[in-house]
Amino acid sequence: MDQLFMVTLLATAVTAGTPILLAALGEIITEKSGILNLGVEGMMLVGAVVGFMANVATQNPWLGVLMALIAGGLMALMHAFLTITLRGNQVVCGLALTIFGTGLSGFLGKSFVGIPAPASFKAFSVPLLGDLPLIGPIFFRQDALVYVSYLLVIVLALFLYKTRWGLSLRAVGENPAAADAVGISVFRIRYLSVIAGGMLAGLGGAYLSLAYAPSWLENMTAGRGWIAVALVIFATWNPVKCLVGSYIFGGLDALGFRIQTRGIDISPFFLQMLPYIATIIVLIFVSRETKTHRVSSPKALSIPYDREER
Repeated sequence: MDQLFMVTLLATAVTAGTPILLAALGEIITEKSGILNLGVEGMMLVGAVVGFMANVATQNPWLGVLMALIAGGLMALMHAFLTITLRGNQVVCGLALTIFGTGLSGFLGKSFVGIPAPASFKAFSVPLLGDLPLIGPIFFRQDALVYVSYLLVIVLALFLYKTRWGLSLRAVGENPAAADAVGISVFRIRYLSVIAGGMLAGLGGAYLSLAYAPSWLENMTAGRGWIAVALVIFATWNPVKCLVGSYIFGGLDALGFRIQTRGIDISPFFLQMLPYIATIIVLIFVSRETKTHRVSSPKALSIPYDREER
């Protein structure tokens, strides 16, 4: 393979991995607080359609992003109310939200199918960095939301491991009773974490409809929400590892199209399955590591907290 092909493939991997990265970062925040959110796929779909609708109405993709953040946050608020206040089963609530989001996005977007986006995020080169050999074309000739995702990884890593608020968030996810005993508001932190996670999932969906493929198609996330949930486990709840993992999945997604352009005769159906096959392999690997205690999730993950039972 020549250098130009590899650079183009890696740059496409960054683009294709960005919606997964954004959703996975949101899921890290949510799970670090002890709440499992399996509604990421539905939140991404709602964010994608609401963002596209706002873009069509205003011809401003940034307003589309804002509306997608709000839509994802509202979906997450429902999940927070069901799982934190009502202490409902987090798996069931998450699956219900995915089904709800899939249906809602299909209903809202029915009249927008086939309409081209009036405005979208375009790639541009960052001064100086974009001219760096190899790294420049791959990482610094992208659209604005990709650069936002870079910043989010850094900010989230610093927040979780270098700030007092991050320490409180992790304490709630590990031992909510102990955190409550020292005066940390478990319910407030869990609510805020779930809403923040939903907003990032909505942003991931908006990336698809405003930048990656500027249009609206029913079920356009194509399972990326589920990949994001698996990626969080693969990345051991670490934002930096999540960045690397999302680009690997993005690369597998991009590889199918790029291989076909090289005239290599492989079934397109098999190539489309690659990211999902990789997801299954990752889950099998991580499950084995979990059994040997080399990978550990937040101790209170998916366990409802009742202050009266501490």
